[in-house]
Formats: sequence, structure tokens, C-alpha cells
Amino acid sequence: MTRAEPGAARTADRLIALGFEPVIAPLLAIRPIPQAAPDLTGVAALAFTSANGVAAFAALTLDRTLPVFTVGDATAQAARTAGFARVQSASGDLDSLAALLTARGPEVGRLLVPGALEPAGDLPALLRGRVEARGLPLYEAVETGAAAPDAFDAVLVHSARAGRALGALGPFAGQAAIALSAPAAQPLGDRSGLEIRFARTPDETALLAALGNPPRRV
Repeated sequence: MTRAEPGAARTADRLIALGFEPVIAPLLAIRPIPQAAPDLTGVAALAFTSANGVAAFAALTLDRTLPVFTVGDATAQAARTAGFARVQSASGDLDSLAALLTARGPEVGRLLVPGALEPAGDLPALLRGRVEARGLPLYEAVETGAAAPDAFDAVLVHSARAGRALGALGPFAGQAAIALSAPAAQPLGDRSGLEIRFARTPDETALLAALGNPPRRV
């Protein structure tokens, strides 16, 4: 498990339920960027591309009145848990969210995209000329410098940042990397030595399904 906490622990619980033995070794840590509560004047809606963005925004302001659009269902659930009542999920990737927002363009109005200092994708750029949107960096993902475990069968790669950190620890031999998407696996390249497999859709349920069955221990 290379993803940052608290997501790593949640994923580990799902792996245990499936019969796997998770080893949590986060390669990234999420650090909030200190700042005042965001000025929401003129903002008509929020777009979140991760649960980390939801958590960072919710920690800065008690305002839960704006409608929310999310990249996937897990992020949508995080928004509902944080207290947002009007939440719509694109149930896909960044392109899916951009398509949803474009289709809803006249209704969306001015959009705020709270997220990472270095996001995996540029949603405002995808929406340029169609929906007025601006990013708001609320947190950064920093490499922990952790070493890879001595022995593992497979590693889950949730993001390109994690893929880049993992690739720096290789080469590996005989292990598989299960990637959430092609961009997440791209930094690994051919020199990592990992057998790279992909989730059928960019969500964690598909990521875990791509693992297959737990290995038999003798």
C-alpha cells in the first residue's frame, strides 16, 4: 500500500476483507497548505478531484451550501460525509468530470476547484472556454522517502505521484504493479521491472478487482 493516509488504512481494510495481507508503506504524505478560509464570493459550485481536496476544504470553512461535482463515487461519498447535500459524481476520471461540467455548463456558473498544489490533471484547463473555473491549492503531496518493503507480491498505484516515487525505488523483480490508470503507471516506465496491470475503470473497486485472487501461502 503506497498511498497516503488516511486512504491507505481504508484500502487496507478492504484488502483484508478480500483475503490479502496488506503492508502499509506510504510513499506520499498529505500536508495542508496553511491559509485563511476561502473567499466564496461569486462561486456557484465546487469541483473535487479527490477526497483529500474535500477534507482540506472542509477543514477551512463550515460552508456546505454550494453544489458539488466530483470525479468519482468515493470522492462524492467523502463530500456527503463532510456535510454537502447536493453532490453529483462523474463516476469516472478527470475527462468524465470535465464532460459532466461542460454538459451542465449554463447551470454550473463560476466553479472553484479546491485540490492539490500539483494536481494530477488540470481541470480548469480542460474547461477553458466552456466553464469558468479556477483552482485553489489547499494541500500538497510530498514524498516520504520510505523504502519499499523487503517482500511483497503486488503494489497498488493510485496516482502518478506515487508511481514516480515507486519507480525511484526499483528495479523490482517478480512483482506486479496494479495501477488505477495509465497516467498513474506512466512514471514507472520499463525499467521498474514490475509487471504492470490496469484497473478496468479508474476507481478503487476496479483496482482491487485487478489484483485477482490472493496468493496461496505454503
